[in-house]
Amino acid sequence: MKKTVIFFLLFLFCALQLVAQSNKIVVAKDGSGDYTTVQAALDAVVPGNNKPVSIFIKKGLYKEVIIVDARKNFITLTGEDEANTILSFDNHAGTRLPNGDTLNTWTCASFFVYGNDFHAENLTFENKAGFTAGQAVALRVEGSRVSFKNCRIVGFQDVLFLSGSGVKHYFENCYIEGTTDFIFGAATAVFQNCHIHSKKNSHVTAASTNSIIPFGFVFFDCKLTADSNINKVSLGRPWTPTASVTYINCWMGKHIISEGWNNWKNPANETTARYAEYNSTGPGANAASRVSWSKQISDEEVKRFSLKNILGEWDIYRKQ
Repeated sequence: MKKTVIFFLLFLFCALQLVAQSNKIVVAKDGSGDYTTVQAALDAVVPGNNKPVSIFIKKGLYKEVIIVDARKNFITLTGEDEANTILSFDNHAGTRLPNGDTLNTWTCASFFVYGNDFHAENLTFENKAGFTAGQAVALRVEGSRVSFKNCRIVGFQDVLFLSGSGVKHYFENCYIEGTTDFIFGAATAVFQNCHIHSKKNSHVTAASTNSIIPFGFVFFDCKLTADSNINKVSLGRPWTPTASVTYINCWMGKHIISEGWNNWKNPANETTARYAEYNSTGPGANAASRVSWSKQISDEEVKRFSLKNILGEWDIYRKQ
Protein backbone atom coordinates (compact mmCIF):
# COMPACT_ATOMS: atom_id res chain seq x y z
CA MET A 1 0.00 0.00 0.00
CA LYS A 2 2.80 2.39 0.93
CA LYS A 3 4.63 1.70 -2.34
CA THR A 4 1.41 2.36 -4.28
CA VAL A 5 0.98 5.76 -2.61
CA ILE A 6 4.62 6.69 -3.29
CA PHE A 7 4.31 5.62 -6.92
CA PHE A 8 1.13 7.66 -7.31
CA LEU A 9 2.75 10.74 -5.80
CA LEU A 10 5.76 10.38 -8.09
CA PHE A 11 3.48 9.98 -11.08
CA LEU A 12 1.49 13.07 -10.07
CA PHE A 13 4.68 15.10 -9.59
CA CYS A 14 5.98 14.11 -13.02
CA ALA A 15 2.65 14.93 -14.64
CA LEU A 16 2.58 18.34 -13.03
CA GLN A 17 6.14 18.98 -14.18
CA LEU A 18 5.20 18.13 -17.76
CA VAL A 19 2.24 20.52 -17.61
CA ALA A 20 4.46 23.27 -16.24
CA GLN A 21 7.09 22.66 -18.90
CA SER A 22 4.47 22.88 -21.64
CA ASN A 23 3.90 26.52 -20.65
CA LYS A 24 7.60 27.37 -20.84
CA ILE A 25 9.10 27.65 -24.29
CA VAL A 26 12.69 28.41 -25.30
CA VAL A 27 13.67 30.11 -28.57
CA ALA A 28 17.27 29.90 -29.80
CA LYS A 29 18.70 30.63 -33.24
CA ASP A 30 21.33 27.92 -32.81
CA GLY A 31 18.74 25.18 -32.38
CA SER A 32 19.37 24.63 -28.67
CA GLY A 33 15.80 25.59 -27.74
CA ASP A 34 12.32 24.40 -28.67
CA TYR A 35 12.11 26.72 -31.69
CA THR A 36 14.50 28.79 -33.79
CA THR A 37 12.09 31.67 -34.48
CA VAL A 38 9.92 33.72 -32.15
CA GLN A 39 6.90 33.42 -34.42
CA ALA A 40 7.10 29.62 -34.35
CA ALA A 41 7.02 29.73 -30.55
CA LEU A 42 3.98 32.02 -30.58
CA ASP A 43 2.27 29.80 -33.13
CA ALA A 44 2.65 26.91 -30.69
CA VAL A 45 0.50 28.67 -28.08
CA VAL A 46 -3.03 27.26 -28.13
CA PRO A 47 -5.62 29.82 -29.29
CA GLY A 48 -7.94 30.83 -26.47
CA ASN A 49 -5.39 30.04 -23.76
CA ASN A 50 -6.20 31.56 -20.36
CA LYS A 51 -3.10 30.52 -18.44
CA PRO A 52 0.31 32.26 -18.41
CA VAL A 53 2.74 31.11 -21.10
CA SER A 54 6.42 32.03 -20.79
CA ILE A 55 8.70 32.24 -23.81
CA PHE A 56 12.41 32.72 -23.16
CA ILE A 57 14.45 34.05 -26.08
CA LYS A 58 18.20 33.50 -26.17
CA LYS A 59 20.57 36.17 -27.46
CA GLY A 60 20.55 36.77 -31.19
CA LEU A 61 19.17 38.84 -34.03
CA TYR A 62 15.74 37.52 -35.00
CA LYS A 63 14.84 39.11 -38.33
CA GLU A 64 11.17 38.33 -38.73
CA VAL A 65 7.76 39.99 -38.65
CA ILE A 66 6.21 38.79 -35.41
CA ILE A 67 2.50 38.74 -34.53
CA VAL A 68 0.92 37.98 -31.15
CA ASP A 69 -2.51 36.77 -32.22
CA ALA A 70 -5.62 38.33 -30.63
CA ARG A 71 -6.70 34.83 -29.53
CA LYS A 72 -3.49 34.31 -27.55
CA ASN A 73 -3.43 36.05 -24.19
CA PHE A 74 -1.27 35.91 -21.04
CA ILE A 75 2.00 35.55 -22.94
CA THR A 76 5.34 36.70 -21.49
CA LEU A 77 8.40 37.13 -23.72
CA THR A 78 11.70 37.38 -21.86
CA GLY A 79 14.98 38.04 -23.60
CA GLU A 80 18.34 36.88 -22.35
CA ASP A 81 19.79 40.39 -22.72
CA GLU A 82 17.89 43.50 -23.87
CA ALA A 83 20.82 44.84 -25.92
CA ASN A 84 21.61 41.55 -27.66
CA THR A 85 18.21 39.88 -27.98
CA ILE A 86 16.87 41.80 -30.96
CA LEU A 87 13.53 41.37 -32.72
CA SER A 88 13.91 43.25 -35.98
CA PHE A 89 12.54 43.87 -39.46
CA ASP A 90 12.75 46.61 -42.08
CA ASN A 91 9.25 47.14 -43.46
CA HIS A 92 7.88 50.67 -43.90
CA ALA A 93 4.79 52.40 -45.27
CA GLY A 94 4.85 52.03 -49.05
CA THR A 95 6.59 48.65 -49.08
CA ARG A 96 5.09 46.38 -51.75
CA LEU A 97 4.53 42.79 -50.70
CA PRO A 98 4.85 39.82 -53.09
CA ASN A 99 1.05 39.53 -53.19
CA GLY A 100 0.76 43.13 -54.42
CA ASP A 101 -0.43 44.69 -51.17
CA THR A 102 1.15 47.97 -50.07
CA LEU A 103 2.00 48.41 -46.40
CA ASN A 104 0.81 51.44 -44.43
CA THR A 105 1.25 52.80 -40.90
CA TRP A 106 -1.01 50.11 -39.42
CA THR A 107 0.58 47.18 -41.26
CA CYS A 108 4.32 47.95 -41.46
CA ALA A 109 5.38 47.06 -37.91
CA SER A 110 8.14 44.62 -37.07
CA PHE A 111 6.22 43.36 -34.03
CA PHE A 112 2.42 43.34 -33.51
CA VAL A 113 0.63 42.72 -30.20
CA TYR A 114 -3.08 41.99 -30.58
CA GLY A 115 -3.45 39.71 -27.54
CA ASN A 116 -4.32 40.97 -24.06
CA ASP A 117 -2.21 40.62 -20.90
CA PHE A 118 1.04 40.45 -22.86
CA HIS A 119 4.33 41.23 -21.11
CA ALA A 120 7.87 41.66 -22.46
CA GLU A 121 11.21 42.04 -20.69
CA ASN A 122 14.84 42.42 -21.70
CA LEU A 123 14.22 42.71 -25.44
CA THR A 124 14.97 45.11 -28.29
CA PHE A 125 12.12 45.83 -30.71
CA GLU A 126 13.60 47.35 -33.84
CA ASN A 127 12.69 48.66 -37.27
CA LYS A 128 15.72 48.93 -39.55
CA ALA A 129 14.04 50.59 -42.54
CA GLY A 130 16.28 53.63 -42.11
CA PHE A 131 16.25 57.38 -41.53
CA THR A 132 14.68 58.29 -44.87
CA ALA A 133 12.15 55.45 -45.11
CA GLY A 134 9.26 57.42 -43.63
CA GLN A 135 6.75 55.67 -41.39
CA ALA A 136 8.37 52.49 -40.11
CA VAL A 137 6.87 51.06 -36.94
CA ALA A 138 8.98 48.86 -34.67
CA LEU A 139 6.21 47.93 -32.25
CA ARG A 140 2.44 48.20 -32.68
CA VAL A 141 0.27 47.41 -29.66
CA GLU A 142 -3.48 46.88 -29.97
CA GLY A 143 -4.19 44.55 -27.02
CA SER A 144 -4.94 45.77 -23.51
CA ARG A 145 -3.03 45.37 -20.24
CA VAL A 146 0.22 45.12 -22.17
CA SER A 147 3.47 45.90 -20.37
CA PHE A 148 7.16 46.26 -21.20
CA LYS A 149 10.07 46.31 -18.77
CA ASN A 150 13.77 46.86 -19.52
CA CYS A 151 13.11 46.93 -23.25
CA ARG A 152 14.59 48.96 -26.12
CA ILE A 153 12.21 50.21 -28.82
CA VAL A 154 14.23 51.76 -31.63
CA GLY A 155 13.90 53.02 -35.17
CA PHE A 156 13.17 56.35 -36.82
CA GLN A 157 9.71 57.70 -37.74
CA ASP A 158 6.61 56.31 -35.98
CA VAL A 159 8.53 53.78 -33.90
CA LEU A 160 6.00 52.97 -31.16
CA PHE A 161 2.37 52.77 -32.30
CA LEU A 162 -0.09 52.37 -29.40
CA SER A 163 -3.07 52.01 -31.67
CA GLY A 164 -5.95 50.77 -29.50
CA SER A 165 -8.34 53.48 -28.32
CA GLY A 166 -8.32 53.59 -24.53
CA VAL A 167 -6.59 50.25 -24.02
CA LYS A 168 -4.01 50.24 -21.20
CA HIS A 169 -0.21 49.90 -21.50
CA TYR A 170 2.71 50.24 -19.09
CA PHE A 171 6.39 50.84 -19.89
CA GLU A 172 9.05 50.69 -17.17
CA ASN A 173 12.78 51.37 -17.53
CA CYS A 174 12.52 51.32 -21.31
CA TYR A 175 14.66 53.11 -23.91
CA ILE A 176 12.63 54.56 -26.79
CA GLU A 177 14.42 56.19 -29.73
CA GLY A 178 13.17 57.77 -32.94
CA THR A 179 12.74 60.82 -35.16
CA THR A 180 9.20 62.07 -35.88
CA ASP A 181 6.06 61.28 -33.83
CA PHE A 182 7.88 58.24 -32.53
CA ILE A 183 5.43 57.60 -29.69
CA PHE A 184 1.92 57.85 -31.13
CA GLY A 185 -1.61 56.50 -31.04
CA ALA A 186 -4.90 56.43 -29.15
CA ALA A 187 -4.07 54.25 -26.16
CA THR A 188 -3.72 55.12 -22.49
CA ALA A 189 -0.07 54.47 -21.61
CA VAL A 190 2.18 55.08 -18.61
CA PHE A 191 5.93 55.51 -19.11
CA GLN A 192 7.81 55.09 -15.83
CA ASN A 193 11.55 55.87 -15.60
CA CYS A 194 11.97 55.65 -19.36
CA HIS A 195 14.66 57.23 -21.54
CA ILE A 196 13.18 59.02 -24.56
CA HIS A 197 15.78 59.89 -27.23
CA SER A 198 15.21 62.10 -30.30
CA LYS A 199 17.25 61.71 -33.48
CA LYS A 200 15.71 64.57 -35.50
CA ASN A 201 14.35 68.08 -35.05
CA SER A 202 10.72 67.03 -34.89
CA HIS A 203 8.15 65.84 -32.34
CA VAL A 204 8.26 63.22 -29.58
CA THR A 205 4.57 62.31 -29.41
CA ALA A 206 1.54 62.33 -31.69
CA ALA A 207 -1.32 61.18 -29.50
CA SER A 208 -4.80 60.56 -30.90
CA THR A 209 -6.65 60.20 -27.61
CA ASN A 210 -10.44 60.01 -27.92
CA SER A 211 -12.27 62.87 -26.18
CA ILE A 212 -14.04 60.47 -23.78
CA ILE A 213 -10.74 58.91 -22.61
CA PRO A 214 -9.42 60.80 -19.54
CA PHE A 215 -5.73 59.92 -19.93
CA GLY A 216 -3.54 59.48 -22.99
CA PHE A 217 0.26 59.23 -22.60
CA VAL A 218 1.61 59.94 -19.11
CA PHE A 219 5.37 60.13 -18.53
CA PHE A 220 6.65 59.77 -14.96
CA ASP A 221 10.27 60.46 -14.01
CA CYS A 222 11.47 60.09 -17.59
CA LYS A 223 14.60 61.51 -19.22
CA LEU A 224 14.40 63.22 -22.61
CA THR A 225 17.65 63.43 -24.60
CA ALA A 226 18.74 63.90 -28.21
CA ASP A 227 21.66 63.52 -30.60
CA SER A 228 24.18 66.35 -30.18
CA ASN A 229 23.07 68.20 -33.33
CA ILE A 230 19.35 68.21 -32.46
CA ASN A 231 17.94 71.43 -30.96
CA LYS A 232 14.28 71.87 -32.00
CA VAL A 233 12.02 69.11 -30.69
CA SER A 234 8.49 69.53 -29.36
CA LEU A 235 6.99 67.43 -26.60
CA GLY A 236 4.13 66.58 -28.89
CA ARG A 237 1.66 67.52 -31.57
CA PRO A 238 -1.99 66.38 -31.74
CA TRP A 239 -2.68 63.66 -34.30
CA THR A 240 -6.33 64.20 -33.38
CA PRO A 241 -7.75 67.36 -31.76
CA THR A 242 -8.27 65.90 -28.26
CA ALA A 243 -4.80 64.40 -27.86
CA SER A 244 -3.74 63.96 -24.22
CA VAL A 245 -0.06 63.93 -23.12
CA THR A 246 1.33 64.70 -19.66
CA TYR A 247 4.92 64.85 -18.39
CA ILE A 248 5.37 64.54 -14.60
CA ASN A 249 8.75 65.02 -12.89
CA CYS A 250 10.62 64.59 -16.17
CA TRP A 251 14.12 65.83 -17.05
CA MET A 252 14.29 67.51 -20.44
CA GLY A 253 17.41 68.25 -22.48
CA LYS A 254 18.09 71.50 -24.32
CA HIS A 255 16.66 70.07 -27.53
CA ILE A 256 13.11 70.68 -26.25
CA ILE A 257 11.84 73.99 -27.65
CA SER A 258 10.93 76.67 -25.11
CA GLU A 259 7.28 76.76 -26.22
CA GLY A 260 7.11 73.02 -25.57
CA TRP A 261 4.27 71.97 -27.85
CA ASN A 262 3.10 72.18 -31.47
CA ASN A 263 -0.45 72.59 -32.84
CA TRP A 264 0.24 70.63 -36.06
CA LYS A 265 -0.38 73.76 -38.17
CA ASN A 266 -3.97 73.97 -36.93
CA PRO A 267 -4.82 76.68 -34.39
CA ALA A 268 -8.17 74.99 -33.74
CA ASN A 269 -6.29 72.16 -31.98
CA GLU A 270 -5.22 74.65 -29.32
CA THR A 271 -8.73 74.70 -27.86
CA THR A 272 -9.02 70.92 -27.55
CA ALA A 273 -5.56 69.36 -27.10
CA ARG A 274 -4.84 68.28 -23.51
CA TYR A 275 -1.16 68.95 -22.96
CA ALA A 276 0.33 69.34 -19.49
CA GLU A 277 3.49 69.23 -17.35
CA TYR A 278 4.33 69.05 -13.69
CA ASN A 279 7.75 69.85 -12.23
CA SER A 280 9.71 69.50 -15.46
CA THR A 281 13.46 69.99 -14.91
CA GLY A 282 16.59 70.36 -17.04
CA PRO A 283 17.55 72.88 -19.73
CA GLY A 284 14.47 72.03 -21.80
CA ALA A 285 12.08 72.81 -18.95
CA ASN A 286 10.73 76.35 -19.21
CA ALA A 287 7.25 76.74 -17.73
CA ALA A 288 7.13 80.51 -18.33
CA SER A 289 7.71 80.12 -22.08
CA ARG A 290 5.33 77.25 -22.79
CA VAL A 291 2.43 77.84 -25.19
CA SER A 292 -0.54 79.42 -23.43
CA TRP A 293 -2.83 76.56 -24.40
CA SER A 294 -0.78 73.96 -22.47
CA LYS A 295 -1.11 73.53 -18.71
CA GLN A 296 1.20 73.50 -15.73
CA ILE A 297 -0.40 71.13 -13.21
CA SER A 298 -0.71 72.19 -9.58
CA ASP A 299 0.40 70.17 -6.55
CA GLU A 300 -3.22 69.33 -5.86
CA GLU A 301 -4.09 68.39 -9.44
CA VAL A 302 -1.15 66.03 -9.84
CA LYS A 303 -2.66 63.73 -7.19
CA ARG A 304 -5.19 62.67 -9.83
CA PHE A 305 -2.38 61.08 -11.82
CA SER A 306 -2.10 57.85 -9.85
CA LEU A 307 -1.51 54.50 -11.54
CA LYS A 308 -4.90 53.30 -10.34
CA ASN A 309 -6.69 56.31 -11.82
CA ILE A 310 -4.83 55.99 -15.11
CA LEU A 311 -4.71 52.21 -15.56
CA GLY A 312 -7.76 51.13 -13.56
CA GLU A 313 -7.80 47.91 -11.55
CA TRP A 314 -5.07 46.29 -13.67
CA ASP A 315 -2.28 45.11 -11.37
CA ILE A 316 0.81 45.74 -13.47
CA TYR A 317 3.04 44.03 -10.92
CA ARG A 318 1.17 40.73 -11.03
CA LYS A 319 3.51 37.88 -11.87
CA GLN A 320 3.05 36.93 -15.48
